Amino acid sequence: MKFLFVNGVNLNMTGEREKGVYGTQTLDQINAEISVHFKGDKCEFFQSNIEGEICTAIQSADKNGFDGVILNAGAYTHYSIAIRDAIASVKTPVIEVHMSNVHAREEFRHKSVISEVCRGVICGFGKNSYILAAESFKL
Repeated sequence: MKFLFVNGVNLNMTGEREKGVYGTQTLDQINAEISVHFKGDKCEFFQSNIEGEICTAIQSADKNGFDGVILNAGAYTHYSIAIRDAIASVKTPVIEVHMSNVHAREEFRHKSVISEVCRGVICGFGKNSYILAAESFKL
């Protein structure tokens, strides 16, 4: 299978910020573990703090033959209609992921504007949220 892992705003700081929430591994280290876990599959990784670049990455999924997109939009999850519309515009299924349990955090994190256009949502399993999401495409 071919997976596109898209990480949004501030996730480039993983391993450096809020270690109690996001852990001590960097995003590059997490991506390396994902690649090892899915060694028989093709995994591509993209991260941006720029909303439009995230939309473009999602829109590329259909034309580049991805079987699934695993998206951690970060804070954009809670207010980006642009990312929501990008998800709705592609045929490739998208799974929303969060490393933390957003429902156990601040109230503003409880609402996602992208959930209803995603195939599913996985949160609260740390870096394993990405692996669980990608594995779900194999079921």
